[in-house]
Amino acid sequence: MTTRATGTVHPTDDHSHHHATSSASRPVRRETFTSLRIRNFRLFAAGLFVSSAGGWVQRIAQDWLVLTLTGSATAVGITTALQFLPTIFLGLFGGLIADRFPKRRILLVTQSSMGALAAILAMLALTGRVEVWHVYLLALGLGIATSVDNPSRQAFVNEMVGRENVRNAISMVSSTFQLGALIGPAIGGAMIGAVGTGWAFAVNAATYLGSITALALIRENELRGRTPRRTGVSVRLRDGLTFVRSEPAVLWPVVLVGIFGFFTMSLPVTLAAFADSVFHSGAAGYGLLNSVVALGALAGALISARRRHAPRLRNLVTVAAALTVTEVVAAFAPSQWAFLPLLVALGLATLMFLNVAQSMVQLTTPDAMRGRVMGVYMLVFIGGGALGGPAVGWIAEHAGPRVSLLLAGLIPAAATLLIAVKLARSSRLRLVLRPVATRSPWRQPPLRLTLEPSTIKLNQPAFSPRPSAPVSRTAVTPDRCRHADRPGVTTTARGRLPQRKRTTPR
Repeated sequence: MTTRATGTVHPTDDHSHHHATSSASRPVRRETFTSLRIRNFRLFAAGLFVSSAGGWVQRIAQDWLVLTLTGSATAVGITTALQFLPTIFLGLFGGLIADRFPKRRILLVTQSSMGALAAILAMLALTGRVEVWHVYLLALGLGIATSVDNPSRQAFVNEMVGRENVRNAISMVSSTFQLGALIGPAIGGAMIGAVGTGWAFAVNAATYLGSITALALIRENELRGRTPRRTGVSVRLRDGLTFVRSEPAVLWPVVLVGIFGFFTMSLPVTLAAFADSVFHSGAAGYGLLNSVVALGALAGALISARRRHAPRLRNLVTVAAALTVTEVVAAFAPSQWAFLPLLVALGLATLMFLNVAQSMVQLTTPDAMRGRVMGVYMLVFIGGGALGGPAVGWIAEHAGPRVSLLLAGLIPAAATLLIAVKLARSSRLRLVLRPVATRSPWRQPPLRLTLEPSTIKLNQPAFSPRPSAPVSRTAVTPDRCRHADRPGVTTTARGRLPQRKRTTPR
């Protein structure tokens, strides 16, 4: 469950509560690779690394192929949209499938389908018969498979490692994916210049054999978080939507992920325009820009893996604000060498933002509903990228890549500010200027802006039916005002049971 005022994630069962209590009483052990001790997860992460590297090789080659065939950044955005558009219409059903059927078998089917689609595109490119509509159609087929693969894969992580290691496992999944993203674009850019896009697609088709083999070797009897299938209980889409809408620790991460996904998922479109029209670095430069972003994301994933405390909404808003500032500053980079360090910071902030958001959603959601909730999460995230691809490509083509990246920072910044104000009001917080008692005159300002909880005072009622029984006149907080209007009952702090005053003489 979560505390609605602050959005803090708390464990939902007694075992997790005992684990959190015992871990709070001793120093936190910051172990980066804890989840990799589990055999099933090691296999899963290895297969994911191989397939993600191949996927990035194909994405670089696919975007460059479309840009070569059409000469239009808008066409590249349309390709991205077709790849992610099915998630808008099928993402919820993908989460429903993940809650109804074994997730390992679902992933075997989806990974096999993706490998077959990559092999078809490789044959078309190698024979010289590829056209733009071929790329569009195969991107749409890949998006359909992805709409089922994503919620199943996200929910399967919890089954392999259990709730106590889920945040570290999410960071490890992000690390392996970003490590593949670090290697893949460099390989893709080199292969485009050396042997052409067709062999890049063939390499991607071969990498799916690694993920399929890893999934086949996973032992189902060692899965930890599996929810037994209950007959006679309907699994409804509406339940997942209702849970997301009613739970603040899920609702606000999903909203922010959708806003940032509109621009962040389309970042390769903007980088392609930077490499083509701003820095004039060609396919090799495009691969370099994507690799630098992946390098920062890998660093962000490793930093997130060392954090074991429960994420909070204020952490999410802080990282989101840092991400928007980085995008705005990067838009004004005067040269490619000044642009590269900012891309490292952009990748780091993006990964930490997504890690905090997904950890909050995973830890808050019950096991029996995780597939549907992750379906909503991926629908909003990838669906935002599908809608943002053509828009970002059109802005980059007509107004320039710098304007596109600038708007990608300013619009999410405004949304983050509105959500921060909303959370501050719902949490009854106020901005206070406090003088700094001990400070360095060179590094700290004399005043500091902080957030403090507001005090709620209850006035004495004008008429009381039993004036002989006094009522406490002290200022109380919402936790203490439950019995404040009952004569003869003394309110107590922190939800303890009230005690009636003794009225008879001793």
